Amino acid sequence: MTPLASLALAGSTPAFFTEVAALLVSGAAIAYLGSRLRLLPIVGFLLAGVVIGPNALGLVRDRELVDAAAEVGVVLLLFTIGIEFSFEKLNRIRRLIFGAGGLQVALATGATAGLLALFGVGWRAGVFTGFLVALSSTAIVLKLLGERGETSAEHGQVALGLLIFQDLAIIPMVLLVPMLGGEGGPPQEIAFALLRAAGIIAVVLLAARRVMPRLLDVVARTCSPELFLLTVVAVCFGTAYLTSLAGVSLSLGAFLAGLLVSESRFSEHALGEILPLQILFSATFFVSVGMLTDLGFLVRSPLLVAAVVAGVLAVKFVTTAVGVRALGYRLPVAAASGLVLAQVGEFSFVLERAGREAGLTPMGMGETGSQAFIATTVLLMILTPLLAALGTRLSGQMTAQEQAAAQGRMGEDADASHLPRLDGHVVVAGYGEAARSLVRVLHGTGVPYLITTLNPQGASDAEAEGRPVLRGDSSRARTLQMVGTDRARVMVIADDEPAMAQRIATVARSLNPSLHIVVRTRYAADVEPLVSAGADTVVAEETEAVVRLSAGVLRHMDLPFSEVEEQEEIVRRASAAPARATSVSSTPLPDPEQVVTFAPESRCAHLAQVRAVHPSARGCEECLRAGDDWVHLRICMTCGHVGCCDSSPNRHATRHFHQTHHPVMRSAEPGESWGWCYEDSLTL
Repeated sequence: MTPLASLALAGSTPAFFTEVAALLVSGAAIAYLGSRLRLLPIVGFLLAGVVIGPNALGLVRDRELVDAAAEVGVVLLLFTIGIEFSFEKLNRIRRLIFGAGGLQVALATGATAGLLALFGVGWRAGVFTGFLVALSSTAIVLKLLGERGETSAEHGQVALGLLIFQDLAIIPMVLLVPMLGGEGGPPQEIAFALLRAAGIIAVVLLAARRVMPRLLDVVARTCSPELFLLTVVAVCFGTAYLTSLAGVSLSLGAFLAGLLVSESRFSEHALGEILPLQILFSATFFVSVGMLTDLGFLVRSPLLVAAVVAGVLAVKFVTTAVGVRALGYRLPVAAASGLVLAQVGEFSFVLERAGREAGLTPMGMGETGSQAFIATTVLLMILTPLLAALGTRLSGQMTAQEQAAAQGRMGEDADASHLPRLDGHVVVAGYGEAARSLVRVLHGTGVPYLITTLNPQGASDAEAEGRPVLRGDSSRARTLQMVGTDRARVMVIADDEPAMAQRIATVARSLNPSLHIVVRTRYAADVEPLVSAGADTVVAEETEAVVRLSAGVLRHMDLPFSEVEEQEEIVRRASAAPARATSVSSTPLPDPEQVVTFAPESRCAHLAQVRAVHPSARGCEECLRAGDDWVHLRICMTCGHVGCCDSSPNRHATRHFHQTHHPVMRSAEPGESWGWCYEDSLTL
């Protein structure tokens, strides 16, 4: 009988398994409790490490085992990050990477060393501590930006560029630490090491173009999920190992391996296969960071820890903001970037261990300095979600102040004389990415439009493109009057925050009750407040993504167009409160849930097309737009269109039938429940 079989029969449990089980079970439980408190999972893992570590409950004491799992977690994490990016994306932000990133690292290192020199700390320990402070947490920041949907935002792209440079800066930092400790070789040896690292990175980049796509293509053709996963993991660990031989950190090597895979058409497949492993081991990494925290030290030295936290926050915020501003970014972007990067990174632990071997400690304070550094790092990692939220709020306030100042400078001198006088046109409030796309469509189809924006860059871009634009605040009645909102047919608010969009919609509605207001927003939860503010149509990205997904599947299954359309509306109603027009009418429209109750003995052959519709407006749509009066409202039982009946001069309900061939309508008058089928000429 083999030793393994004997062990199984005896019911013995390997010593390491107890600690692994404690780590995973405790981490999952505490992370769950954290999620109930709306904390990021990463924060939950950090707290779990604090609780189960040797300095608290002591459920896990084998540091070597946890450190090994944590190292694998960092490697897999950076590998997946590399897959999600590409050389093309990195090339677009190269100025950020080497410009703002280099300046931020240099300023943070110098500022930290200078501050410590005021307290009598030697320059070697000061520079070493500056290296630790200069680095931010790639794992936490990118995870946080992804969950907040800010990766593509301006400050998200800035943060990415700075983080990439920081990861690259680890190479010279690791090589310089022995020199700072008095153990390094001559300068030419350092230069040779840097050249060697650059050479192996160049080889990796070459392989990305020549070898990796072909390799993954050959493996994928075997149709073996097991072989594909094993190959992807082998690429990750093999590349990381080879780069480490040249002095490049394992983490940066893993990131380069991810870039290799990103060049293949199987990158998404690889990401899906590796992601579960990455989540597991990354959780272990953050638990391991939390385990380093000594709660007793926090109790004994709260003032020291508080001072170090405040110092790191100040240095990181100021130096990051200065580096970003130096490249010409606006102050709100610099402020948001400074706060989201205001923590100490996971790679600083690797650097701290290297410094300890060379006789260097944070702030030159020995074990006390190491504990203060660890406590500061963990606390700032936990605070990062709050700091990021604060940065977004601060950026919004600063942007509002900039816009108010710009509006103040323009004051009442805003000149609309260069704008054409239009009627029945589209007013586009703001000139962000979505608005630019819309304007291109309007311009291409010959639909008249006017733009109003307070953003100086947006206005300049519109003028450079030859677009009719007014520099002004879209939430001001005077600005909207100058672009003819009272004569417009449609207003589009495509890029503003929900609160600003509500203000714009409210003012626009007061100027033109018949105006059709369309608002684009990100979340379904924003729909109802925007409708209440005056919006007729609210396009929520969160809802429309589900609608398009469902419609794409149903159309591919050859379902009739009418049924697909019906299911789209069902999805919209299930996802968010549907938008209703806020035009005022003296006639209260029927409850949408009551509009389908026709007598069962009706002989109409078109009742199958009757739906639970929502009124499209609070009066006849066409009359509202034309400024006419209407008589006796009718509602289409297929699409919800509200029109005036045949006793009115315009007979818009009947016109709607001739245009759409929707057969059934019903009376929208109080106390009336009859309907009419145009096809069968039958009262229902």
